[in-house]
Amino acid sequence: MPASAMKPLRVAVLADSDTRWKWGALTATRVAPVGPESQGDAGGEGLRLDGYLLRGRSTPTARQLGEVGVRADSLREVTAVEFLRAMGEEPYDVLVLSLVGGGVQAMLHGLKRVWEDRPRRPVVVTGYVGVVYEKLADGLLLRHGADLVLANSRQDAERFRAVYEGVGADASSVTEVALPFLGGAAYTGEHDPCTVVFAAQPSVPDGRGDRAYLLDRLVRHARLHPDREVLLKLRSKPGEHTTHIEELPYQKLAQRLDLPPNLHLVYGHMGEVLDRTDLLVTVSSTAALESLHRRIPTAVLTDLGVREALGNHHFVGSGCLASWDQLDAGHRPVPDEEWVARQGVAAGGPASGGGGYAAAFDAARERIAELLRRPGGLPPLDPYYTPVTAPGYLPGILARHHLGPDGSPLPCAPAADKEPGPVRQLVRRAARGAYRHGVQRVAPVIRRMGEL
Repeated sequence: MPASAMKPLRVAVLADSDTRWKWGALTATRVAPVGPESQGDAGGEGLRLDGYLLRGRSTPTARQLGEVGVRADSLREVTAVEFLRAMGEEPYDVLVLSLVGGGVQAMLHGLKRVWEDRPRRPVVVTGYVGVVYEKLADGLLLRHGADLVLANSRQDAERFRAVYEGVGADASSVTEVALPFLGGAAYTGEHDPCTVVFAAQPSVPDGRGDRAYLLDRLVRHARLHPDREVLLKLRSKPGEHTTHIEELPYQKLAQRLDLPPNLHLVYGHMGEVLDRTDLLVTVSSTAALESLHRRIPTAVLTDLGVREALGNHHFVGSGCLASWDQLDAGHRPVPDEEWVARQGVAAGGPASGGGGYAAAFDAARERIAELLRRPGGLPPLDPYYTPVTAPGYLPGILARHHLGPDGSPLPCAPAADKEPGPVRQLVRRAARGAYRHGVQRVAPVIRRMGEL
């Protein structure tokens, strides 16, 4: 139900990792129909944002949450069943599901069950945290059923609609926006000293040899250009969890090298690092889009090939593909304007229709306001996957979140009614640490032994 003129719009965000919290929280603040853009539809006192962090191996730390720069009015860690219970009790206006595809699908079915006897329900929004370069059909169909499935660019919106229409599913939920974390001052020229930033990714590439090669090339670049500051921008500190488990952290590989004095490892908000960047280098990180949005020279590496497994195939036609040899020699890629415009960056709003970056979220904001005003409330959630259309797939997805085929909690589902005590918190942290240790240390050893 839309908020009254005296109450703020109530928005909830459910996220399962640091990057998805960033996308979900920032998306919520951009698409919520509050302020002048809503023309009074959503109330005059702004937005109340409640955050829910889905308990798992990637639950973000306080530092990771702080980097996002969005303050939630409340924030707590929950199981899937605890979250569904809260959604049955709290009168939210908008719910943003910022989860992996299977998590979105499970929540859609769980929420359909929770809200089946309610006259009104929140508008449900979901989408992707960055570039969609793999599992397009799988991920999209797992997100089908939300009222809005956000596409971060014109290109994505066209692809999303084609997939839905191709399987006979309703494609009206697809709504073009832009990545919610773009922004910052436009690049105006080289800094002193000139700064080159390599944006590392947790799982791309994933092999020791490839990661060691990239680090070695970064070191060589720093030595070739001692007058430059060279930064290795890392996603997380040791012990922290991210969307993707990092088996071979660059920090660990760097410990074995004699790093030149002008090469530094840095953490923190990507936007702050870009403030002093003269060349952004990556394999396929979404940071490339942030950099292009600000008109910073941006290079997507071809050293390891242009391959779907690396994600850099997404940048074919961008004008940004380059090798370390070319960058060492002074090359600066020039982006293709038409390609950039189709990605929703550095050009104004949806379909490059002008209006600036802020206008990219107008359609979503207006659509949500329209749904909130709908007489009699919204119809039940209607995902494409049901026990009829996907009887061999859907039950397993729901069971992973302790839900039955009808979206109801299974009898064995964990659903604590209060915050865990100190002993349970210690056990949970130890378990996460053991998991990370197994992925980063034990698994690579076993893999190498298997290759003997």
